Amino acid sequence: MEAQVKAKFLRTSPLKLRRVLNQIKGRNVEEALNYLHFSPKRSADFIEKALRSAVANFYEAYEGKKLSTRELYIKHVSVDGGPILRRFRPMSMGRVGRVRRRTSHLSIIIEDKEK
Repeated sequence: MEAQVKAKFLRTSPLKLRRVLNQIKGRNVEEALNYLHFSPKRSADFIEKALRSAVANFYEAYEGKKLSTRELYIKHVSVDGGPILRRFRPMSMGRVGRVRRRTSHLSIIIEDKEK
């Protein structure tokens, strides 16, 4: 049994999210939440919020199952690029410089360990 969550239009670049996601990939949910809660990276907050939502989705879908977060593990995580917000700033010699503010789409799938 599995549950998934998709967080869209996160205001951080996919590269920054992938740095943190590579640390929690394949871990059980409790270890991942501990890592994310104490991580100094800003993108860890986005991932922690999405992971907690995935756990809530799992418990909502499978109400009869009595599982702790130790028995759930992260099956799949992926990050895709979202739309890029383009902003402009003045530069030297009267030119204009483009600032690209990247967004991300995060997808997490959790599953219980089969016995």
